[in-house]
Amino acid sequence: MLGGDEFISSPPRKTVRFGGTLTDILLKYEKGETTDFELLKHQLSDPDIKDAQIINWLHEFRASVAYLTKELEQLVSILLKLPWLRRSREVVEEYLGFLGNLVSAQTVHLRPCLRMIVSQFVPPRITIREDDVDISDSDDDDENLSENFNTCHRALQTVARYVPSTPQFLMPILVENFPFINKSERTLECYVHNLLRVTVYLPTLRLQVLELIIEKLLKLDVSTPQQDIEDAEETANNSDSEEKSTEEGLFDMEEDEQRKGNKVVSSSSERMAHPLAERLDILMTILFSYIKDVCHVDGKLDISNTKDLYRDLVSVFDKLILPTHASCHVQYFMFYICSFKLGLAEAFLDHLWKKLHDPNNPSVIRQTAGSYIGSFLARAKFIPVVTVKACLDLLVNWMHKYIDNQDTGANAYCDVALHGPFYSTCQAVFYTLIFRHKQLLDGNLRKGLSYLQSLNFERIVMCQLNPLKICIPSVVNLFAAITRKYQLVFCYTIIERNNRQFIPVVRSGAGGDLVQTCTNPLDSFFPFDPYLLKRSKKTIDPFYQFWEELSAEDLENLKKPIKKGTSEDEDDDFLKGETPQNDGVVEIAPNSYESNTRSPVSSIGSPPDCYVPYPQ
Repeated sequence: MLGGDEFISSPPRKTVRFGGTLTDILLKYEKGETTDFELLKHQLSDPDIKDAQIINWLHEFRASVAYLTKELEQLVSILLKLPWLRRSREVVEEYLGFLGNLVSAQTVHLRPCLRMIVSQFVPPRITIREDDVDISDSDDDDENLSENFNTCHRALQTVARYVPSTPQFLMPILVENFPFINKSERTLECYVHNLLRVTVYLPTLRLQVLELIIEKLLKLDVSTPQQDIEDAEETANNSDSEEKSTEEGLFDMEEDEQRKGNKVVSSSSERMAHPLAERLDILMTILFSYIKDVCHVDGKLDISNTKDLYRDLVSVFDKLILPTHASCHVQYFMFYICSFKLGLAEAFLDHLWKKLHDPNNPSVIRQTAGSYIGSFLARAKFIPVVTVKACLDLLVNWMHKYIDNQDTGANAYCDVALHGPFYSTCQAVFYTLIFRHKQLLDGNLRKGLSYLQSLNFERIVMCQLNPLKICIPSVVNLFAAITRKYQLVFCYTIIERNNRQFIPVVRSGAGGDLVQTCTNPLDSFFPFDPYLLKRSKKTIDPFYQFWEELSAEDLENLKKPIKKGTSEDEDDDFLKGETPQNDGVVEIAPNSYESNTRSPVSSIGSPPDCYVPYPQ
């Protein structure tokens, strides 16, 4: 008697064959005799087919690939459906040899072969019976999943070695096989991970693969506004009975030591309450890991690899991210790669600057570029003061030239449609100053003040284009407080005049017409607002400048409370300020992303209407 393991690994006692050799069967089929051919198809389709039978058949097929023309694509289809992945090593090796022979001799079967391989990039589907109902789900508990993926990539490399044109046929197949965003988290993460692995040995596909992945991530991102994520987290935190997570892990590309098999155990505290945010979090973690792995060789930054990847990511950024309004998280792939080397951050800022000041670009793209510049300068810890100063000089000089050209002409009046890029640049400068003014003044106060005075904010604020009327009120409030403190410019007279001139905007909603003040005419947002996804934020946080609490000295400049609008409080760290309530000051920080995250009906789509009283 054989033991259990010996029985499984031993070949069957006999291999039943009908119809003669494969060559004879195929020659008979060409003459119109189909009996043996049908029998052959039946044997190959047998779900209980043994390893030895598969090996015998594959050996014969490898010697007869010349006969497997387009007319026999039905037979080839059956061969491509053979359960070869979860078989013995001998079957796998024989099958890989067969694939190589097939595509080299009959390239007509290249696409079906590629489809078969790519279909294995996700866990297999299994049927689970619950309450007498069959439910199809991915088999996340397959212990051999990682090994199977490795074998799939070997198969793909084998095909690519025999057919150099493989990449151009592969890319459409990768696109059409991308899982829907409502598929299980495990399915999505495995597919994205495998797509990124393809770029390692087929580098010509990297740009297209990154475009595909980031396009899908963007769809997830815009489907999960920050307010929805925060609401879901708050609801989950307030719930007494949190459901324990049944999903396990994410397929991290770098933390192999934490794996059990090929799964990473994820604590429920790291899970996002919002289901789409959970998927996005997992996929962003994989993308960050990929960026790190490509840019680092043996733990050291590889400049050449990093520059090449940077160029691809900037190309994707221009094509997908820049035209997308108010995405919350996906754009952080640029933030992350720029953190590796100051030269990359400066190149990114220069790239955005060229977008901003080029009049041939659409106004909306120029405005968005301005938002990215301001948010990047404010939030990126790795950008030194000298770079901040250089950028401020560039932006402010352009603003003064713009005023020179416009302030006395026919268009010298406040109009977002005419001067959108100018207002966006003003807001970027104000926002940067709010975050960086302490660093700009640090060390030598006299020298720092002299630099800020040289920027001549007074001329910008007092010009006919009236940027304080257009910029988000909460940004204007803090800018006014800081510039007053250091006696750079006195904004409150203009702010009061603007507040008196605000024109109500009528918006039609489900509950009837709603009159509200338009407090975000630029429809602007700050792309690098606080990152909310729990797992992937660990990658971003070390490089991220959080909003620091206002000191008592700063608050002394704002002695009167700010009249807040009907909007609910935001959780943005910049909005919060964490100001003590007993100081008699209501925190005033800008709403950066809210213009696109809430419905017009709720009147929370814009920052609070802030009334700043004239200081006594």
